[in-house]
Amino acid sequence: MSITKKITVFVAGILAMTVITGCATAIPFGCLYTDVTLPAALGNGELTYRKEASAKCTSLLGLIAVGNASLNAAANEGAITKISWASYKVVNILGTYGTYKVTVYGE
Repeated sequence: MSITKKITVFVAGILAMTVITGCATAIPFGCLYTDVTLPAALGNGELTYRKEASAKCTSLLGLIAVGNASLNAAANEGAITKISWASYKVVNILGTYGTYKVTVYGE
């Protein structure tokens, strides 16, 4: 195989990987690996809290997703009736496996 064909195959492989990793992503994301915690636009402005609870869902290959990562599920898990603020954490590996966890803080 000539060097031109090898480069073409390599570039095509990188492009294919980039397109495929779009299956289970979040913003911001890395094509190879993502592990970020971000704030959610929610709350009453108070940064004080007495309780903390989380809810999680998982995605496989961008084809199957299971779980309940809603704010309501997290609040119910921790018996939180007044949410002060929330954040979410995303872990994604090559777009094939992703976990999404929301954490609520409140009373």
